[in-house]
Amino acid sequence: MIFSVLLSVVLSGISLAMDAFAVSICDGMVYRNLNKRKGVTIPLTFGLFQAVMPIIGFYLGMLFLEQIEAFDHWVAFALLVVIGGKMIFDGIKELKSPEEELKPKRFSYPEVLVQGVATSIDALAVGFSLNAMLAATGNVQLWAWISVAIIGVITFAISLGGLLIGVKVGKLFRKKASVAEIIGGAVLILIAIKIVLESYAVLAF
Repeated sequence: MIFSVLLSVVLSGISLAMDAFAVSICDGMVYRNLNKRKGVTIPLTFGLFQAVMPIIGFYLGMLFLEQIEAFDHWVAFALLVVIGGKMIFDGIKELKSPEEELKPKRFSYPEVLVQGVATSIDALAVGFSLNAMLAATGNVQLWAWISVAIIGVITFAISLGGLLIGVKVGKLFRKKASVAEIIGGAVLILIAIKIVLESYAVLAF
């Protein structure tokens, strides 16, 4: 029984981490001043938020479920579209600028923080379902904390992998940083659209 619960938690963690994985690739592509400390901040932020959101959802329970489900996907959509739109705008602006005026995109803690919130909002729903998912364990609260820790670690690992991939891919665009920025912005907007479409698909189902 415990194995079944753990398997469900791990699969949920992998599923939740996919958006963070894609955003991490984008960050690796476009940020030009990453070092180890700044780099690890990205997956650490995503992992932290993916752990925090489910536990918030767990304790809120069903109390505010309908109210939150009505707008959570739109919050994520707005945050990602704003960030992605700005990246596309800056990339196009750089393409039109003389080569000597081009400035590489620099790492931004506030931007990564917003990305962490945007990619983890859907994890609230997992928190709402933890009561039912963990009922067979006999100690739901303990296993809720164990579950969110597992989800956070999985997201960290997957996001770190995405970041490393993004850094490798970004090197191909080293002389065309603006191209990488436009691609990254477009990916963020596509993720935003995916979140909204998935939300309405769940509601329709």
